[in-house]
This record gives sequence, structure tokens and C-alpha cells, in this order.
Amino acid sequence: MAHRNESVVSEFVLLGLSNSWELQLFFFAIFSVVYVTSVLGNVLIIVIISFDSYLNSPMYFLLSNLSFIDICQSNFATPKMLVDFFVEHKTISFEGCMAQIFLLHSFVGSEMVLLVAMAYDRFIAICKPLHYSTIMNQRLCIIFVSISWAVGILHSVSHLAFTVDLPFCGPNEVDSFFCDLPLVIELACMDTYEMEIMTLTNSGLISLSCFLALIISYMIILISVRHRSSSGSSKALSTLTAHITVVILFFGPCIYFYIWPFSRLSVDKFLSVFYTVCTPLLNPIIYSLRNEDVKTAMWKLRNHHVNAWKN
Repeated sequence: MAHRNESVVSEFVLLGLSNSWELQLFFFAIFSVVYVTSVLGNVLIIVIISFDSYLNSPMYFLLSNLSFIDICQSNFATPKMLVDFFVEHKTISFEGCMAQIFLLHSFVGSEMVLLVAMAYDRFIAICKPLHYSTIMNQRLCIIFVSISWAVGILHSVSHLAFTVDLPFCGPNEVDSFFCDLPLVIELACMDTYEMEIMTLTNSGLISLSCFLALIISYMIILISVRHRSSSGSSKALSTLTAHITVVILFFGPCIYFYIWPFSRLSVDKFLSVFYTVCTPLLNPIIYSLRNEDVKTAMWKLRNHHVNAWKN
């Protein structure tokens, strides 16, 4: 395989979402609102969970870590995309491109594993409620979070280790608003078939295994809930609905990209926008609007600051 010093490409050109100035202004207005709302919403969830002792439970500890990952994911490419709407020649350095690839796959891999940990938390809470406090202790939660970051980083490094040494000696236009791994690999001056298979295998393995683990967990939980009394199952069903909604919206585009990573259609670019820009917004919207505990804690925090300001 060629070495890095054979590469002559020092930067990549990002083609963005559209060449139309009017469309770019429209996208800037929309995605600016989505970006700010996403970051502030996830920060608010972390603050609320930290502030309210009633939310001092494993589920909310994992939820706050999910919010942190979503904040990171919101910032790996979106700020540059917003700035690039006003730049005619959109470029990114070779090092910046590799950094985007590393960060994206680290955050996505971590979030996948963390969603599995949250499903396990719900499984224990609903199927083994008497043993919940014993099993889901603080130590196990920290282990779950540590494993999620370790898996995400290893998943990303395994991609980057091969990509960074590819010979880029000519074409440098990436038909996206960020450095998407399959699109960057295609620019290499060599036969990339083996790399494509390795990328598909690596990414497909982690996404499909996590997705199957989540599906099996939620099927077992739903079967268990069906055998409970209606009064005891309504809150569990509400929580599960929020979790399942996040899983479907998160893994849907993810699995699509990993099944057809090197066969791009025009709609793929907009699915990339949804996946990288809009997905981090799912956490505060779905968990906040559907979770009575979070909404109650939000009002308590608001009233606390209002009373402090009056005094």
C-alpha cells in the first residue's frame, strides 16, 4: 500500500449541498436553527439531570452521556457547513478531513453502544425490577459509558489506519458538505475494492450487531410489558416508545449507508444532513417531550431561577 508521502493532495474540495445561492441561504437559516436548538437542548438535558436529585438514576445518567455525544456530533461538521454556505470555494485540509472521519465514526460508534446499554437498563428495570438497584449500580453505568467510547474510538481508528495512507494524487472533490469516508476512499489513486469491502464489513458489523441487540431487547421488554397490569405498564410503554423512536431514526439512515456505502444517489446527500445535523436533535425533543420526569425537572429548574432572580 502506498505511503502518506506519496499523496500530493493537501486539501479536499467540498461540493456542499447546492450551487444555488438562494438554496444555500435557505439551508443556512434552517440548519442554524436546528444546530443551535440541538446544542442548547442537549446542554439543557445535562444541566437538568445534574441539577435534579430525583433524576439521579442509571437511566438518566446514560441519557446525559447520550446528550454529550450528541453535542459532540453536532459540532464535528455542522459549524463548518454553516460557514461554507457563504464561501464560494469550500475546502478542507487533508488533516482536517481525516479528523472529521475520525470524529464522526467515534461518536456514531459510541452512540450505538450507548443505546444498547440504555436498552439493557430498560430491560432490567421492567423485567427484573426487584434487582434493578443491585444490577444497575453506578459502577456498571461507568463501565457501559467507558465501553461505548472505547468501541467508538477503536471502530474509528480501524477506518483511519487504512484511509490515512491511501495515495491521493489527483481528484479531490468530495460531493458532500463533510468528509464522508466512502466518498474520500473513492478519490484514492488505486483500486479501492478491498478497502470498500473492509469499510462495509467494519461498519456493517457494529451497526447490525447493535441494531439486532436492540431489537431483541425491546421485543423481550414489550412481551414482558404485555403481561403486566395496564396501570403498571403505561409509563413503561411511554418510555419504550421514546427509546424505540430514537433507535429507528438513528439506525435507519446508518444501516442504509452501510449497506450501500459506495453507491450514491441524489437523496443520499440529504440523508447525510439528517444523520449528522438533525439526529442530535432527536434526544432533547423525544426524551423531553415524552418524559414527564424531565419536563417536571425542567419546570423546577425554571422556577428556581425565577425565584432566585426575584429575591
